[in-house]
Order: sequence, then C-alpha cells, then structure tokens
Amino acid sequence: MKARLNLTIEDSLLEGVKNYAEKQHRSVSDLVESYFETLTKPSKRKNILNLVEKLDKPGIPAEADLKDLYYKENAKKYGF
Repeated sequence: MKARLNLTIEDSLLEGVKNYAEKQHRSVSDLVESYFETLTKPSKRKNILNLVEKLDKPGIPAEADLKDLYYKENAKKYGF
C-alpha cells in the first residue's frame, strides 16, 4: 500500500527534478521512493568497494612499487 508524503523544496530544485524525471521516463515519486530505499536498505545496494573486494587478488606484495613493476613488465613485453 502506498502512502502520501508532502515535501517542501526550493522551486528551482523541483523544476530540475521534474526535468530529470521526465528524461528518465520516471515520476518524481518513483525517484524519491528509489532514493529512500537506498538509504534504508544499504545491503541491497551494490557498493563498488564490495565488488572490488570480490575480485581475485594479484600476487603482488603490498609494499611493491607498482610503477617500477609496470615499466619492467613492458620492457620484457617489448624486448627492451
């Protein structure tokens, strides 16, 4: 069941939100509801850090000089 909610925001902001909603083929209510869902249910939201942590870790020591390793690898690749 849906409930009504009254919001008070600046006129200029409301115009921008209406324009954005129209371009996205969504209603302002739908945008607000989606935003509130991200605030109240963060576990369902995909966080880029969570995705990165799931990636396989390369066998590079944490203290390694990545710039130096990059140049050495390219030198091998191109025969320098």
